[in-house]
Amino acid sequence: MSVLNIIKIGGNVIDNPDQLEAFLEKFSSLPGRKILVHGGGKIATRIATDMGIEAKMVEGRRITDRAMLDVVTMVYAGLTNKNIVAALQKYDCNAIGLCGADANVIKAVKRPVKEIDYGFVGDILADSIDSLAIKKLLEAEFTPVFSAITHNGNGQLLNTNADTIASSLAVALSKLYEVSLIYCFDKNGVLLDVNNDNSVIETIKSSEFERLKESKTIHDGMIPKLFNAFDAISKGVSNVYIGHANNLHLFQQRKFGTCLIA
Repeated sequence: MSVLNIIKIGGNVIDNPDQLEAFLEKFSSLPGRKILVHGGGKIATRIATDMGIEAKMVEGRRITDRAMLDVVTMVYAGLTNKNIVAALQKYDCNAIGLCGADANVIKAVKRPVKEIDYGFVGDILADSIDSLAIKKLLEAEFTPVFSAITHNGNGQLLNTNADTIASSLAVALSKLYEVSLIYCFDKNGVLLDVNNDNSVIETIKSSEFERLKESKTIHDGMIPKLFNAFDAISKGVSNVYIGHANNLHLFQQRKFGTCLIA
């Protein structure tokens, strides 16, 4: 089974043009088949404000009404995605920009209204990713670059969490490839001390995760990310890495951030 690396880039890096450029150069140099997944950072909020559209957030999650859906589609699947694709072409990485509607690769359902109405936000269901279509692109030596927009199969676009898209792609494609899922953000990895960027935990097994969580060694904000990572591993993903976007070049030596394993 051949190797596939799926890399998700965080919004803080997207918001910094110099950091993003440096990351994309490192991403391009990774050998073999790879996929990039990105959100939109704060650019959508800025453009919405410029258009007189109020950006609404609840507990860090965007409320996507119809006006905001137009903005995030333009920014995520358009402006951000095409700028990333163009930059990758500069580094001889033959990227192709996609959202979930392209080639019908990622379908989702509109999130049900409970305590909060998130609007046109999509949740990805099991078996809703066309992994064979994505394989055709990879086998043709294209590098797919996915924005955080999916669709419901009935003409409705949906704003979907980029972390979720990355892990869902990893699980679906793990039936065809040996998949490593790599989360790149602005920390060096999972830290023993949130105030010490050098206190990286190099490896965490699923059994150790519970212990670290109970002892409150892991910072609260990292727990959902680790929970999703170990869930992906339990469903066939070989391993998950979490680390700083600036250090992606260390991944080939397996010295990148924190490695999560079964």
